[in-house]
Amino acid sequence: MLKRKRGLLLLATLPLVFSLSACAGQVGGSGSSLLDTIKSRGKLICGVSGQLPGFSYVKPNGEYAGLDVDVCRAIAAALFNDPNKVEFRNLNSKERFTALQTGEVDILSRNTTWSMSRDTSIGIKFAAVVFYDGQGIMVKKNSGIQKLEDFKGKSICMGTGTTNEQNLTDQMRQRGINYKPLVFEDFNTVFATYEQGRCEGLTGDRSQLVSGRTTLSKPDDHVVLDIVLSKEPLAPAVVNGDSKWFDMVRWTIFALINAEELGVNSQNVGQLANSNNPEVKRLLGTEGNLGKAMGLTNDFVVRIIKNVGNYGEIYERNLGKNSELKLERGPNKLWNQGGILYAPPFR
Repeated sequence: MLKRKRGLLLLATLPLVFSLSACAGQVGGSGSSLLDTIKSRGKLICGVSGQLPGFSYVKPNGEYAGLDVDVCRAIAAALFNDPNKVEFRNLNSKERFTALQTGEVDILSRNTTWSMSRDTSIGIKFAAVVFYDGQGIMVKKNSGIQKLEDFKGKSICMGTGTTNEQNLTDQMRQRGINYKPLVFEDFNTVFATYEQGRCEGLTGDRSQLVSGRTTLSKPDDHVVLDIVLSKEPLAPAVVNGDSKWFDMVRWTIFALINAEELGVNSQNVGQLANSNNPEVKRLLGTEGNLGKAMGLTNDFVVRIIKNVGNYGEIYERNLGKNSELKLERGPNKLWNQGGILYAPPFR
């Protein structure tokens, strides 16, 4: 009787096992991938902030611009040879992960910190770091505030659903400093509340603070303190379990970095297609089949660099010397130029 019950239980669970196996095959195996869906649709849907100059914002002419925006344009260029085949959707910090998990967007390219809990427990996967940052605090120059201890009994504005909230709590608790957190979903509201004087400080990624300061009525009246509270590696993310789509996004980012390292840019990419350098030949697809192995054309990197530029070009245009922010590259320099920006080789 016991053997018969075990047999019936086994038969009952087999359909579930086969069903789960089939789903796994569709997501990460040889079955359908989001990459194929996007190709058929003819455009990429990219989740961004839309409110952060330098990373993603809307210019007066209605055009999106920024580092995060250009990452999505690079992917569109690789897929369609057209960087404009992207639909951008603005997402705040609270709704961004849900939008990715439910398929509202194909990729989240929104100054988002890669952390362990996000990488392992909410069903998403970070592709590669596009900006190494750290958390800071901004105050008014005449506030007299110079260090964390000066915030005792004072209020600090921040965005909800961010790593900044927990980081600051940890730092203040460790030092025994009692302060008042004021938390908002929309970062424009965070900056507006700070500018109105309802909080003495504003915390966020340092690049975010430098960017947001440009939107204030008197930017020069505010300063980002010489305090770094945390590591904030910012990276685009996709839904977990689709290795084909994940690989495509990850290697698009690596292509931007490797192109800069090899001296391939938007001005010379056409000429360098005839290079005798084997690394350049593999990168640009004139040797080997690295692109086709991912479901792309072998010249997908040529498409990217021709239309969007390499990482250095993207950085300087949006954040560096050719932008309003004038941010030094710092750790975002290439590994062989004093930074930590590094990508695996194309081979």
